[in-house]
Amino acid sequence: MSARIHGIDLARALAIFGMVVVNFKLVMGATTGNPQLLSLSSLLEGRAAALFVILAGVGLTLSARKVQNHNLLQRKQLQNKVIMRGILLLCLGLLYLPVWPADILHFYGCYFILASWLLFASHRTLLTLCAVIVSTFPALLLIIDYSKGWQWETLTYLDLWTLDGLIRRIFYNGFHPVFPWVAFLLFGIWLGRQPLHNIATQRKLFVGALVILIVVEGIFYLLRTLAVEAGMQDQDITFLLSTGPIPPLPQYLVCATASAVLILISCIKLAQYFAHTTILKVLEQTGKLSLTFYITHVIIGMGILESLNMLGNQSIEMALFSSLIFCLSASCFAMLWSRKFTQGPIEWLFRYLINRAETYSGHFFYARK
Repeated sequence: MSARIHGIDLARALAIFGMVVVNFKLVMGATTGNPQLLSLSSLLEGRAAALFVILAGVGLTLSARKVQNHNLLQRKQLQNKVIMRGILLLCLGLLYLPVWPADILHFYGCYFILASWLLFASHRTLLTLCAVIVSTFPALLLIIDYSKGWQWETLTYLDLWTLDGLIRRIFYNGFHPVFPWVAFLLFGIWLGRQPLHNIATQRKLFVGALVILIVVEGIFYLLRTLAVEAGMQDQDITFLLSTGPIPPLPQYLVCATASAVLILISCIKLAQYFAHTTILKVLEQTGKLSLTFYITHVIIGMGILESLNMLGNQSIEMALFSSLIFCLSASCFAMLWSRKFTQGPIEWLFRYLINRAETYSGHFFYARK
């Protein structure tokens, strides 16, 4: 179990680092520079965030396991706690949204609220729901205009603060819409139930994910090539045949899930072999402070970039260098912070608010009785 937890923390650190690269590249307007670096960095778009959500599902499973064999009341208490976490994340994300329009926290909160009802669902139910969500999303594109509300040139959502626009953005065409992104969390809940410390299971998941990733990416690369030769417009090719996250079509969801499984299994293996090395311990601590670094990479990281007049018209080399500086700084902070504290500052605040909410809800419950 120890190696398993170490692996999850390591994967979470890598997910945060990937999100930093994607977001710094976005705000710095890094569209020029080395073509290979541009291509490699583009592979992280939508993949790092998907890994982050899947890991959240794995974490929920580890929490649910503690009450798996207990009574219905204890299960209900855990579900209520997950709902409160979701509500708090939703509120925090909405407050954060004016600062960072590409925020994932308010989406994350909705995932938690919905997934709370499925914490103890069967394996078959979880996988069936994932398949249904993934396969039916394209039908919505035929019913609802995916571009509605968007100004793609500036990545601005025009009617975000109207009720209609906010609901549409959160559930359908935002950066990480609940439908279909909640499938990542449900898959993570299923994945967390697997004996990930078992070598046979690791091999089966890794090989399966690798084959799926190669096959799907290969098929859609071939389809894009054929579409170009047939004279199809670039915009239509990107929209329909890309394995990128906008829109989140089935090929993207499958490839992002396979990528996440490959990274998680690799991290678990690394944790099993190098659990006592300094670098792994530092990365573990960094992963434990993932919420803190998600918030600070915008407020502090992008704040510094803005003060240096580096938002826009930068090269990919400069964006990657800036990301590296932030990630190294985050790891150093995590190492020093962990010497005196077991939780990150934002993690502590979040836990405090959850405990307060539980206290108030408990008083309300007994008062009603």
